[in-house]
Amino acid sequence: MQINIGTSDGQIYQTEAEPENFVGKKIGDTFEADFMGLEGYKLKITGGSDKSGFPMRKSIEGSERKRVLIEGGSGIRPEEKGVKRRKSVRGNTVSTEIQQLNTRVVEEGSKPVEELLGNEDEE
Repeated sequence: MQINIGTSDGQIYQTEAEPENFVGKKIGDTFEADFMGLEGYKLKITGGSDKSGFPMRKSIEGSERKRVLIEGGSGIRPEEKGVKRRKSVRGNTVSTEIQQLNTRVVEEGSKPVEELLGNEDEE
């Protein structure tokens, strides 16, 4: 599973992790990132997408894919105000079907993220 980690300065770092560590967690949950090599870091789940590219949506309970009538937000870009569309989206619970998980740093550790993950910027 690909994990995108967003920092407070706007940088995004990518890493891989086993999906079993996240199964059952929901959008908005926080977790310790020690098992990912980020000692002292706390991350918050902000979203994600499944293997087919369907986005997770916080307002849908469960982990299965559903076709719902939505007005805006994750999974839709309305062209006019008030337009609703029926779209397929994933629920707010992480399952083994989730391919990508978006997170945000809530509590920082002693070392910077780029040093811990080994993603040095190349210019």
